[in-house]
Amino acid sequence: MVVTAHPDDEAGAFGGTLRLYHERGLETSVVCLTPGQAATHRGGTKSDQELAAIRRQEFAESCKVLGVNRAVVLDYADGQLHRLDLYQVVCEVTRQIREFRPHVLVTFGPEGAITAHPDHSMVSVFATLAYEWAGRTNRYPDQFTDNVRPHRVQKLYYGTANFVLPERQPISLPPITATIDVTNQLRFQVDAFHRHKTQTPLFPIFENSLRQRGPNEMFHLAASVNPGKIQIETDLFAGVTEEN
Repeated sequence: MVVTAHPDDEAGAFGGTLRLYHERGLETSVVCLTPGQAATHRGGTKSDQELAAIRRQEFAESCKVLGVNRAVVLDYADGQLHRLDLYQVVCEVTRQIREFRPHVLVTFGPEGAITAHPDHSMVSVFATLAYEWAGRTNRYPDQFTDNVRPHRVQKLYYGTANFVLPERQPISLPPITATIDVTNQLRFQVDAFHRHKTQTPLFPIFENSLRQRGPNEMFHLAASVNPGKIQIETDLFAGVTEEN
């Protein structure tokens, strides 16, 4: 499961990895907290509501290209995640985890990724707490039914990178502990990002980032149910068991 802030994050930050694991036969999910209604680039739309509706469709098309099985867009306010009630947002992300029951959870780091976007930072906070709390019986017990019960995700990763954007706010990136070769998935990642037509002015920036990054997507192992020393990985599912 990938937890993001805006439509296009799934493709720009995690698209190669999502497509790779789809090709390996794994079930994937993306939970996007906002419909991106406050975006600078608006594709000629006349209102936030119109932009949100179009961006939801673009997100669905992108996720289809990436082979995502379960694509969810929530209704939180774009650009305002830092103003929300933390406990309530974590409740919703926890619900998503308990329903989908992933083995691995992937999100942004608290620095806000290379863009230093505050929404990315808040998504990191929400998803990290949800990762820890989803498996606990004393957190949001009102969610429990015959089909929804505590679920302990085995590993939590933050997306990271081997470069920064000097024109953005300063960041301190999480160290790289996993490198995923997505050479064969790059064309799908580019295609998925290009489905976000309202964001066409960002295409050159995205493609320049791909050139700087190279053929790998990079991650930082932030938490694991199996404590131990950091191992450099080439597979986010290394050490994961079938138990769910």
